[in-house]
Amino acid sequence: MGLGTLDIKEQLLQSNDEFRRLAEKHHQFDEQLEKLVHKAHLSEEERVEEVKLKKLKLQVKDQMEVIIQKYRQQTAKPMSP
Repeated sequence: MGLGTLDIKEQLLQSNDEFRRLAEKHHQFDEQLEKLVHKAHLSEEERVEEVKLKKLKLQVKDQMEVIIQKYRQQTAKPMSP
């Protein structure tokens, strides 16, 4: 039975420097977004920043997902004929 996504993330956080770096960036973007979300009113500059942060966060998440998929492929057992 294969590892679940959370298990794979934990493995990669411990063993893969690139994944760990991306996870930290994702967390930083998330914290910055949280600060903006809790404001009652956003200036135009803050709205632009919010959109930018969401895009960056999504890009990082996509990069992390690529690493997870590669990990899955590397650890998948070949099926018997």
